[in-house]
Amino acid sequence: MIPFLNLRAQYRAIAPEIEEAVLQVLRSGNYVLGEPVEAFEENFALYCGAGSAIGVSSGTSALHLALLAAGIGPGDEVITTPSTFVATVAAILYTGATPVLVDIDPDTWNMDPERIKGAITPRTRAIMPVHLHGRLADMEAIVAIARRHGLLVIEDAAQAHGAQRGAQRAGTFGDIGCFSFYPGKNLGACGEGGAVVTSSADLDAKVRCLRDWGQKGKGNHVVEGYNFRMDAVQGAILDVKLRHLDAWNAARRRIANMYHEGLDPEISRAKGPFGEDHVGHVYAIRVADRAKFQANLETASVPTSIHYPHPVHLQPAYARMGYARGDFPVAEAYADTTVSLPIHPDLTDKHVDHIVESVNRFAGATAPMEMQG
Repeated sequence: MIPFLNLRAQYRAIAPEIEEAVLQVLRSGNYVLGEPVEAFEENFALYCGAGSAIGVSSGTSALHLALLAAGIGPGDEVITTPSTFVATVAAILYTGATPVLVDIDPDTWNMDPERIKGAITPRTRAIMPVHLHGRLADMEAIVAIARRHGLLVIEDAAQAHGAQRGAQRAGTFGDIGCFSFYPGKNLGACGEGGAVVTSSADLDAKVRCLRDWGQKGKGNHVVEGYNFRMDAVQGAILDVKLRHLDAWNAARRRIANMYHEGLDPEISRAKGPFGEDHVGHVYAIRVADRAKFQANLETASVPTSIHYPHPVHLQPAYARMGYARGDFPVAEAYADTTVSLPIHPDLTDKHVDHIVESVNRFAGATAPMEMQG
């Protein structure tokens, strides 16, 4: 079976670097924050082109702290997308604010800027775009809308480490950017981790305070904070992996373009080809009979996944938002039919050729559907 994700191969390729970095941390006796995290924060901020980066315990805590640092809470509204992992919406709810969802663009599957305008109310405080599958959202349009209405922009860049448009990288288009370092991400820790990036000294100071129990100086708790600190081991590992990220992203992008060029043109997928604004975190297509298609690929030793099988507003846990099926037809049609193909730097050309041949062979039995909306 072709591996859908191969973290063991990634580890083997850089094992001496990783093991030496981890051993240095273990020998130091400093296991939370400290120099390893500070070094990663400095290097990641430089990589992103941000004024600073703050290492935290997960991508979810990055989103949560970014919202809190921006002063968002009960009575406020934050506009985001239903096509995302539930953490995006959950973080808004954690603050007591209200998520307001808008549908996605049928070509890119990212938030549709044109739909944002009709969702803005006097209670709107921020827009939270998600760079789905590693493709940058239309940040120029989104930021322009936000500035026109005096709104903050908080980027959920959990899937888009290193994606760039021109010289500007994910996380730096708005006021604050949030990253996840879950192991399967393009830049993944060996455990949980996240980061907030910003060029605002005020936001930086607030996030740093909130992640460490609201302290300013040891034992001086000035606000109610959280234990959202990054482990030193994860900081050291991420600092090693960051040196390889551009090469890994280039390999993912190459595979995405091989898929795009090799797959039957009738197979529905996001608009391509893929340039630097897409880092190939996920490559998805759409088929009408998903279960049958996945079963057929399984027989050809091609694993698949689904990102994500239900839009957030149709998840039982988030029914209290008050949305119903039919409210976001483009996102719903995408979620009902999407299938993710393997994409990671350790896929060989032979693997990709076999996947393309298998998808083309079986997709005809599960005819692709056109986007609605």
